[in-house]
Amino acid sequence: MNRYLVFLLFLCCLISSCRNRSQIKTSSDLEAETMIPIKDSSYLFNGVSLDGWEITNFGPQGPVSVSGGQIVLGMGDGCTGVTYKKEFPELDYKVTLEAKKVAGNDFFCGMTFPVGKESCSLIVGGWGGTTVGLSTINRKDASENQTTTYMLFERGRWYRIELLVRKDTVRAYIDDKLVVDYIRAKGDVLSIRPEVVLSKPFGITSWYTTAALRDIRLEKLD
Repeated sequence: MNRYLVFLLFLCCLISSCRNRSQIKTSSDLEAETMIPIKDSSYLFNGVSLDGWEITNFGPQGPVSVSGGQIVLGMGDGCTGVTYKKEFPELDYKVTLEAKKVAGNDFFCGMTFPVGKESCSLIVGGWGGTTVGLSTINRKDASENQTTTYMLFERGRWYRIELLVRKDTVRAYIDDKLVVDYIRAKGDVLSIRPEVVLSKPFGITSWYTTAALRDIRLEKLD
């Protein structure tokens, strides 16, 4: 009988030990849980480094870092941004990303992009924090041309931004709401402000504002 009790106690201890071991997480387990998911080839930002990008040397820019799957554009004395250095299409493409304003009162996403051989910029939250539009059309900024619209943007909130570029149209959506619907008229000239020339062909900036970017994705349109 004593031998039987001893055997039962040994069996209980063995089962308990196995359960505890199954609950202990190895360093590999912890590393796997904290890893940023691997992005497919449509993502321009891999979530862990600035591979394919460079910090745009505007001069008075703020610090730029990668943390938690985000690119953080620190507040500078003017533009802070990153420029994509790999091949980028000129027409028939869609860019999507998420951006948020962390601090500051001006644009937290200034996206410079090609339209054929020309360039233009989508401004989100400019001119005091509410202006959305394209800069420039016939030398008129986002605050003064036919694409000008206004939105309130909360600090700390992610906004999904979508840009579609074709030969004669540029459309932009914020959280699935159409905010820019530009149809090119004969004779229209698209250009960019001199402050963001270094963002060509494709770059994203903030202006006197700390911003965060994530899930930057490029897709070709049929």
